[in-house]
Amino acid sequence: MEKKTTVRFLWVTFLILAISVIGSTAQQKPITVPEEFATPIPTPENPNMERFFGTIEKVNELRKTIDVKGKVKKEKKTLTFSINDRTKITRAKKELSMTNLKNGMDVLVEYKKEGDTLIAAVIKVSAPK
Repeated sequence: MEKKTTVRFLWVTFLILAISVIGSTAQQKPITVPEEFATPIPTPENPNMERFFGTIEKVNELRKTIDVKGKVKKEKKTLTFSINDRTKITRAKKELSMTNLKNGMDVLVEYKKEGDTLIAAVIKVSAPK
């Protein structure tokens, strides 16, 4: 009788151990790419979306624009982006407002052209180094 109890105890222990191992591996998070380097998937709503990476040179809160200096085809350029109420500004997945933008910040701007105006749809501020 004691042998059957020991075997049952071992089976129950084995099952509990197996279930806990399976459960712990199922809860592991996959490796994710930092948001700054994630490539957006083009959508039908935004076929004209472009990207520009650079450093903020000037923030004009009155006109709601930022000047960003970066490179276009190995040539240094400064582009001016308009910011509106629909512009999403983030840093490390936290939403920011335009008042949080400062000179010297590295940013990735996703924008669209409307005539001669570059309208920022998304501004991703790089995490501090």
